[in-house]
Amino acid sequence: MKVPDDLWGEVRESTGGVYRVYLDDGSEVEAFLRGRLKREARAGDKVVIGDRVRIGSEHQGDEIVRTIEEVAPRRTRIVRRSGPGRKPKAVAANLDRLVVVQSLRAPDPRREVIDRFLVLAEVDEIPALLVLNKTDLEGAAEQADLLEALYRDVGYSVLRTSPVTGEGIPALAEALSTGVSALVGPSGAGKSTLLNAVEPGLELRTGIVSRVAGRGRHTTVSSRMIPLSGGGLVADTPGFGDVGLWGVGEAELERCFPDIARYGEGCRFRGCRHLEEPGCAVKEAVEEGWIAPSRLASFSALREEARADARKGRRPGE
Repeated sequence: MKVPDDLWGEVRESTGGVYRVYLDDGSEVEAFLRGRLKREARAGDKVVIGDRVRIGSEHQGDEIVRTIEEVAPRRTRIVRRSGPGRKPKAVAANLDRLVVVQSLRAPDPRREVIDRFLVLAEVDEIPALLVLNKTDLEGAAEQADLLEALYRDVGYSVLRTSPVTGEGIPALAEALSTGVSALVGPSGAGKSTLLNAVEPGLELRTGIVSRVAGRGRHTTVSSRMIPLSGGGLVADTPGFGDVGLWGVGEAELERCFPDIARYGEGCRFRGCRHLEEPGCAVKEAVEEGWIAPSRLASFSALREEARADARKGRRPGE
């Protein structure tokens, strides 16, 4: 016997095909994906944390089994590919901000990785906050000064943090206190440690940074939304390593680099690739110090990645 199918809610946890849904009436249920939805073509995972879903229920003997019958259109989403040739994977939906966490030491910061995560935010016009973590470590201050100046000039909000000294933790808690946020960044950046500092007692597992690779080991095995006592929800997702972009075409990529797009309007030729073309305003801006060389290098690398995808027949957004 079937029961009413008019219950809507938000997916708060996803583990092995089982979804915990927080319903609009304040209750929580576990649900499974309806077979029809499994067969539908959809970018990345069919259901991710943050999705708005409609729940159906039916009696199977003495038990009530709840299934996800419908997924509402996503306001925003984060989709990435975990490396060349890998399939795209949706990570979270309906986010209000993306918090990009980058360690200043152990492991050392990689600007190209920061830029990749910022592009993920720009694709869906999600506000981004760059968090420079581990300010307590030796040599971190100089790195922080360079990175903060660079990314503030581009237009991003930047916050310095240290779970050890407490620097920036109240400000981070304030930033997370409204809406839905996702913390992303390379393994070892300290995302779980930061959340533990923001929400004492949360006790998220933290990883150990490999001495060989200088990278942390992934510690999150399922995806879930964490409600914070000070307000807001945080999407806790499996760790990111090197992120392959997905859904960004060559023509769209320049929009995802606000600094390059700003100067690109002054290039002599439309469609300028900012390589060796005469009258390139972007190259001039780099030479004059208005655009960081690392930003143009990241843009060029991602453009080649987009071109390679196009040659292989991958279309943005499919």
